[in-house]
Amino acid sequence: MTFPVVGMVGGGQLARMTHEAGIPLGIRFKLLSDTPQDSAAQVVSDVVIGDYRDLDTLRDFARGCDVITFDHEHVPAEHLAALEADGITVRPGLDALVHAQDKGVMRARLDAIGAPCPRNRIVADPADAAAFAAEVGGFPVILKTVRGGYDGKGVWFVRNAKDAEEPFRAGVPVLAEEKVDFRRELAANIVRSPHGQAVAYPVVESRQVDGVCDTVIAPAPGLDPELAGQAQELALRIAKELGVVGHLAVELFETTDGRILVNELAMRPHNSGHWTQDGAITSQFANHVRAVLDLPLGDPRPRARWTVMCNVLGGDYPDMYGAYLHCMARDPQLKIHMYGKDVKPGRKVGHVNTYGDDLDDVLGRARHAADYLRGTITE
Repeated sequence: MTFPVVGMVGGGQLARMTHEAGIPLGIRFKLLSDTPQDSAAQVVSDVVIGDYRDLDTLRDFARGCDVITFDHEHVPAEHLAALEADGITVRPGLDALVHAQDKGVMRARLDAIGAPCPRNRIVADPADAAAFAAEVGGFPVILKTVRGGYDGKGVWFVRNAKDAEEPFRAGVPVLAEEKVDFRRELAANIVRSPHGQAVAYPVVESRQVDGVCDTVIAPAPGLDPELAGQAQELALRIAKELGVVGHLAVELFETTDGRILVNELAMRPHNSGHWTQDGAITSQFANHVRAVLDLPLGDPRPRARWTVMCNVLGGDYPDMYGAYLHCMARDPQLKIHMYGKDVKPGRKVGHVNTYGDDLDDVLGRARHAADYLRGTITE
């Protein structure tokens, strides 16, 4: 029996954890990584070191792979088109992935299919940004580079026309969006296969610190069941309309007047779904593998009433391994997931998952472990 080979472009922690999910299934992985030190390159046996921005490198890498998938959205669109023209199976394909690569394209398509979004348009210069602000009721507004932004990078909170100058200095298109009055951020994670089977995970609350995901609570506490259902249905509809294959994260705003609006899309496993490793019957990573291979999808239901994920960020305390004794002894149910990265201040180097029946307890345990590993607290 010959098991398929999944080619993963990108060597970060998402690739590392997706590879881990494929091991019990006997799925073989081939990795295209920037360096041998990348997170996934440390654990995958078949690693090609090369530049995903080079078409010849991508073509050579794809030989022997049954399907190509990604742990980021940055492969040039023209290269994806060339791979597909070569007959290589790419999931998600270019027609879908472009909506995660280009925020302008994403907003135009979501508006066209009637998905609820903040008011937005591409702006040409600071004066045009000021004109957009006037159209939506005045400053502040949000400006974003249409490509390449993540974890708060490439995003500006603009309070006046002077503030609007900075985003245009890079010489790339800029998307303007209204400043949304929201209660909190949510995420709807779904997985869809090539033949159209799809599963939806519980809608989660995502808490951000300085533009970076800090804590995820599954399911989102106090979320109206009808609104939760709307969020899941919206994510499933977006996946179908855009032809997404694999995991799709739809980041959402829950507005103060009780609506949901689409903030961002990610067509790969996502930070808001890391809780599923220990808190769901089938994780986002396992279902992503199943989807890109067109295998039947697994059950997305939660294993516990509450699961909390907290990111572990690098701080001034580099010896995280030394903190394991305390964390594991204090909480035997704690699940620690580290990425094999050098510890740098503010860098995502791992995450922890906790679960149980009491939300305050589960949240407190996760927060304590993440802070202790970082060195923010020492007792």
